[in-house]
Amino acid sequence: MVHRPDGSTVVAGVDSSTQSTKVEIRRVDDGSLVGSGRAPHPATTPPVSEQDPESWWSAFEAAWAEATASSVEPSAVSIGGQQHGMVVLDSERHVVRPAKLWNDTESAPDAGWLVKNVPGGASALAAATGSVPVAAFTVTKLSWLHRSEPEAWKRLAHVLLPHDWLTMKLTGDLTTDRGDASGTGYFDPSANRYVDSVLTTVDAERDWSTVLPRVLGPTEVAGEWQGLVVGPGTGDNMAAALGMALAPGDVAMSIGTSGTVYACTDLPARDESGAVAGFADATGRFLPLVCTLNGAKVLDAARRLLGVDHETFDEMALSVGSGGLTLLPYLDGERTPDRPNATGMLAGLRSDVSREQFAAAVVDGVVCGMIDALGALVAQVPVTGRLLLTGGAARSRAVREVVAAMVGSAHGLEVVHHKADEAVATGAAVQAAAVLTGEEPLAVAERWGLGRGAVVPPADGHDSLGVIERYAELRDLGR
Repeated sequence: MVHRPDGSTVVAGVDSSTQSTKVEIRRVDDGSLVGSGRAPHPATTPPVSEQDPESWWSAFEAAWAEATASSVEPSAVSIGGQQHGMVVLDSERHVVRPAKLWNDTESAPDAGWLVKNVPGGASALAAATGSVPVAAFTVTKLSWLHRSEPEAWKRLAHVLLPHDWLTMKLTGDLTTDRGDASGTGYFDPSANRYVDSVLTTVDAERDWSTVLPRVLGPTEVAGEWQGLVVGPGTGDNMAAALGMALAPGDVAMSIGTSGTVYACTDLPARDESGAVAGFADATGRFLPLVCTLNGAKVLDAARRLLGVDHETFDEMALSVGSGGLTLLPYLDGERTPDRPNATGMLAGLRSDVSREQFAAAVVDGVVCGMIDALGALVAQVPVTGRLLLTGGAARSRAVREVVAAMVGSAHGLEVVHHKADEAVATGAAVQAAAVLTGEEPLAVAERWGLGRGAVVPPADGHDSLGVIERYAELRDLGR
């Protein structure tokens, strides 16, 4: 289906995250925003993190009504959703139990069990699926359900991801896309097929061919809803990549409460160490990704200890170097490297230490954690373009300039600050426009100017290589 839009044609992009649903209405011709809406989801309390999928639909209806109240009716819609969550349906497509979300860690033992019991272990899993499963992945939650709730397991007829379930509510069909499917732990993003050896390890007696949704291509139509074309949708990281016009060779570094580093590549990643998740993207390419746990929350803790606001903290961190003070920022454990029980460490402390040196050491430590993630990524795939820096912590001038200094010194990449407030919803709108017009999704994103941002100058006089070396010594000491 190809639609030739006029200047008034608009599309909708939806971001169904852990915290809320956001809807953006954008013009197809230039991507300008003409309407938006937001509605909250119920709060979750990890390590058990669950939500009733019907709450997502209620939030969608509220956000949709707000977004479309003063704009023309959209011609197409696509949904970007939180990755990895497990939605279990019975044969009547009723939800069997609350959805387990990505940040639910009850299935952590199942991740280790799967690595031990899938034939070939971690190397075979990486070769077959691009990733080694961790507690976040859907396959570990399936294993948890199999061993923990046998009655729910008996009722299981279909397993969907959060964006799949919302798309089903729109179209009535069971579909997914290869980007979100690649985060399940039982999908091969290179061959574009489900991996039987992983699924039968969970339950060898089940006919999995009837359980899993049909995988759609990047611009394939999922169906219709109220006269609108419905796109395939995708996972939140894949939608965010579209929302930033991430092109082959580019890498994104998003520093929020936690951190992610991911790249758009033509070749898949298969890291048997588990550091790099070999995801697919929403364009037909790949999106290898590294996730860390300690981002902006470390900066928030430091500001609280110092009793200063964001602007003052930035001024303190950039006024002097750390003076050899080094922070290992694993305040609440870490995912990359895999140290779930780790705590923070501060080394090089002297009696003449200043508050400014402490602030500088905190920024250095957070950025060094992201440099570790970037190093793991570039060891797997070629990164030849720009680094797009985004996320809440990227609003900090100190963070931006220290990232530019360290990335330039360690990897020679130019850093661009991408002010993407709602990259997931924007990326979902890009996909909706591509489905409607028949264009390549990345071509739409580039036409909308979504890859633009300001080049970040490096922090003046920053001892990047020295900081990285001291950080590595402390990181290795803390093993």
